[in-house]
Amino acid sequence: MVRRLAALVLGLWLAAALPAAAGPFEDWAAVVVAGDFRAHNGKPSETFDNARRDVSAALTRVGFKADNLRQFSVRPERYKDTNPAKSEAQGVYTTLKDLTTKTAGGCLAYFTSHGTPQGMVMDERMLAPGVLAQILDRTCGERPTVVVISACFSGVFVPALAASNRMVLTAARPDRSSFGCGESDKYPYFDECFLQSIEGAADFPALAATVQTCVRDRERKEGMKPASEPQVWVGAALKPLLPLYAFAPSAVRRN
Repeated sequence: MVRRLAALVLGLWLAAALPAAAGPFEDWAAVVVAGDFRAHNGKPSETFDNARRDVSAALTRVGFKADNLRQFSVRPERYKDTNPAKSEAQGVYTTLKDLTTKTAGGCLAYFTSHGTPQGMVMDERMLAPGVLAQILDRTCGERPTVVVISACFSGVFVPALAASNRMVLTAARPDRSSFGCGESDKYPYFDECFLQSIEGAADFPALAATVQTCVRDRERKEGMKPASEPQVWVGAALKPLLPLYAFAPSAVRRN
């Protein structure tokens, strides 16, 4: 009996001493970028930075490692609590290059900003789809990569970013606006739906489907027309692998 009890105690001690198995996103590189600080009327707004801050926190809850995630803001000096870097294409490129040097997993890039049919606002400049594709090609390369773009007309990025190893989720069709960028909005509709949906989603495909439904329902409720119709594109090589990248179960829901 004593030996059996001693063996049980030893087993429990060893189980407690062993490190927990690493989650599928612990070795991923991630950037979350707020590309503007203005509402649609041109006045200052916290909309995009609110999304940048809270999307970053949500990603860490589902398994991304904070040390491998960097945030960017047009006004970084205002946000000492999250310490973002300055939003600019060169900075995003350099940061992703550094992160992919020290990690061996996949990549995630999340952008929230205003958009046009030519691309996405990045501070005082426009980030074109081809430029973002080059950034990802030169940093993330063939790694599994998820790109989320919350902006009007963001569907214009899909053709340039479409690669076998990538998933692309955008807030709108290439010819449609998205909504929720006013002075009084806490988040754009798409970002709010992303935040509401990620806590209960199993993985990125499930999250994308829920976000699409959430955005559709919100726009109908608010009477916003025409519908933005968020787009999802998944490359052939990545599609069968995505279920293996499951979100951490401890992040099931916020209270």
